[in-house]
Amino acid sequence: MLVIVSMLSVPAIFYRPKGREEESDAAREKFQVPESDHLSLLHVYQQWKNKAYNTTWCNDYFIHAKAMKKVREVHSQLQDIMEAQKLALVSCGTEWDVVRKCICSAYFHQAARLKGIGEYVNARTGMPCHLHPTSALYGMGYSSDYVVYHELIMTSKEYMQCVTAVDAEWLAELGPMFYSIKESIQSITEGKAKAAERKEEMERELKAAEEELITIAENEMTQISSRGTIATPGRSESTRSNKTPRRMGF
Repeated sequence: MLVIVSMLSVPAIFYRPKGREEESDAAREKFQVPESDHLSLLHVYQQWKNKAYNTTWCNDYFIHAKAMKKVREVHSQLQDIMEAQKLALVSCGTEWDVVRKCICSAYFHQAARLKGIGEYVNARTGMPCHLHPTSALYGMGYSSDYVVYHELIMTSKEYMQCVTAVDAEWLAELGPMFYSIKESIQSITEGKAKAAERKEEMERELKAAEEELITIAENEMTQISSRGTIATPGRSESTRSNKTPRRMGF
């Protein structure tokens, strides 16, 4: 994220010299990452770093060398700030969804939903937005349902600059003050059916517990009745008799 923020701190890093537009566009496409222009910027910086920050390499791929040097300076300053604040520098490796979700957490107020082929509308205001032809999402072959963007460029149309595809669940989770997931009729019906099933299951379990308690009570009563006559303390077995004692005469 430090690299991406640093790349966004400078103007466009690619340039299109007159007469070499196609060659420049072909060089740009080599760095594009599907579903995210932000990740495309990260890819450019990583490749430049692997080339030991070579200026000739930048010229070969129609990249502003001075802009990249400025990016490196900003990145170094941000890194120093994090170290001063004792914030750990942790990399997510190749877990790109983590980066996209982090981007969504910052740009959820600038989200757009798909309206047509390459056409979006702002999720909050309904303002029309379009993918720029230079965007990595423009030539994917399909359009993501929801995207977030860095800024809008007003030319003949409102073009979104630096776009990243996001999930609807991320917007509802990270921007609950603006978005919520609306359940469809099918999902509501399924929810009611599941609730009814849970209720029936609880009633069956309650009935089974009551029957078990009744069975235990009946067993205890049977055991008590099977014990017979209760023994009286101080009375021996030999003195017990059902006969009436004889009366003594005088």
